[in-house]
Amino acid sequence: MIYVMTIIGNILIMLIIIINRQLHTPMYFFISKLSFIDLCNSSSAVPKMLMDLLSTQRTISLVACLTQVNLLLVIGATECLLLVLMAYDRYLAICLPLHYSVMMRWSICHRLSALIWVFSFIFIMLPLLLMPVALCYPNQINHFMCESLAVLHLSCDKNYIKELVIFSLSFITILLPFVLIIMSYVCIIISVLKIRSAGRAKAFSTCISHVTVVAMYFGTGMVAYMGPSPENSSNKGKYVAIFYVAIAPLLNPLIYSLNNTEVKKTFTKLILKCVMPL
Repeated sequence: MIYVMTIIGNILIMLIIIINRQLHTPMYFFISKLSFIDLCNSSSAVPKMLMDLLSTQRTISLVACLTQVNLLLVIGATECLLLVLMAYDRYLAICLPLHYSVMMRWSICHRLSALIWVFSFIFIMLPLLLMPVALCYPNQINHFMCESLAVLHLSCDKNYIKELVIFSLSFITILLPFVLIIMSYVCIIISVLKIRSAGRAKAFSTCISHVTVVAMYFGTGMVAYMGPSPENSSNKGKYVAIFYVAIAPLLNPLIYSLNNTEVKKTFTKLILKCVMPL
């Protein structure tokens, strides 16, 4: 049920942004990309997870497991970088409004969105190819899915070097983007405080949804990849992974739609068009 609602919610957000010409702005362009990434993130793990819940033989092939690990890492890194782009978009819109149309023109938006996918793929895949993991038996993962740290725990080799590499990758793809987002919002808050009180609420309202999503996603990401060793926190890691793979992709469309009048209007019109012929 959660997975179905995730698919419906994210597809609706993308459809609403495509239909409504007033939403054809860089901010909503990045929101539609976020919905697509959430859809990919959830689809990479949740269907297999649901199949395992209904099955007595919960197995997965080595190729499928490694594919799932790679997909989750690349998609996760891409989402972190996309959230940085969204913070940068809000920074330009509020702090440098006169330069916004030039610095966030459509050609730049498309190039930036493509760049984060390419960078995430190369940045994640290169270390995995250079340091293959030799798995030992019993090859039972203490997890709901093929999560990188859980799979690494099955390695025959000493893991401290690989764990150090994962921590380094996490620093660059999670902590560093989070710091950049914080810096963007410090600049935004300083600029908004200079605005008259009548315009402050409107300026802050465009950032509330993004701040909520950032807090959810980066909070769980730091707990999962920058916390204690998986040997000491395997059960906690499982529940954290469930949140950022299943719950966060479900909540993100709700966060962006409930706090946005234009999205709600377009959604209402879309529903009425579907219902009226009946």
